[in-house]
Amino acid sequence: MTALRVGLGVDAHAFGDGVPLVLGGVPIDHPRGLVGHSDGDVAAHALTDALLGAAGLGDIGTLFPSDDEAYRGADSLGLLAEAYDLVRGAGFELVNADCIVIGQEPRIAPYREAMRARLAAALGVGRETVNVRATTTDRLGFTGRSEGLAAQAVALLREASVT
Repeated sequence: MTALRVGLGVDAHAFGDGVPLVLGGVPIDHPRGLVGHSDGDVAAHALTDALLGAAGLGDIGTLFPSDDEAYRGADSLGLLAEAYDLVRGAGFELVNADCIVIGQEPRIAPYREAMRARLAAALGVGRETVNVRATTTDRLGFTGRSEGLAAQAVALLREASVT
């Protein structure tokens, strides 16, 4: 039997003026973006953490520290791809991933398929391997007050077959 490993990732950032909003590697038409050391892409960050956690390789903050100027404004899809290279190097491959963006705004539905495609492409897997969903908190908490967005992701890995 192939060994399976599961990881959970969580990220949250506040909205800020003067920065673009990027989710799942897709530019979103919105008046405010997410403030972060990189591009603030909570979906990509949560997925990165889920992959690293499943492989037992630490977390995104250890791999790409927010006090390292090399990552200021970084494209989170590039960070995701780099993290997944480490996961594959550790002998694992992605079975599937499920990402959920949490917030009152913006509406994710018009961008969902593009987000799936961009995340999957960064990982070098088929679009069907990565799911993207969204939910609100019925106006509760910082996401409900439209102060920012959060995301959660779960990734299932299996030992890679040796060829």
